[in-house]
Amino acid sequence: MNKLHDEFGACMIGENSAFRFLCGENMDEISEFFESKTVQSGEVLWKEGDPSDYMAIISSGKLEIKKQTEIEDKHVIVGIYSSGAVVGALGILDGRPRAVTVSAPEDVSLIIVTRENFSKLTKTKPELGVKLLEGMLLSVSMRLRYSYERLAKFF
Repeated sequence: MNKLHDEFGACMIGENSAFRFLCGENMDEISEFFESKTVQSGEVLWKEGDPSDYMAIISSGKLEIKKQTEIEDKHVIVGIYSSGAVVGALGILDGRPRAVTVSAPEDVSLIIVTRENFSKLTKTKPELGVKLLEGMLLSVSMRLRYSYERLAKFF
């Protein structure tokens, strides 16, 4: 549990953190819904089309996000995310298969929440669930805004 608290602390820093709207005391209250996971460099966290049964928040390291193109076995890198970023939020909310492939170009530490635990958190501690959702929304919206800027550079 101590490792998880350290990872929560690392994730709370940064303006795009999913935990931005939570404080240390909140972490004690919600820690039972999360687990930590370490992914080694070169490992694939999930592939496009896999079931969406959890989301992850990066506490240290980076993840590379790739999308399959129309050409078989050809991917385009759509982002490289670091500490505080949320990955897998789309699937945890809508239950659809993974939209992208996520891999670790370096060792990465993650805070994981399963769909089941996310649902329990929002039902049993709705005020904290809303704060987490606000952080997730902020993280994802900042990423979308950045994507718009990158896309506009092509035209």
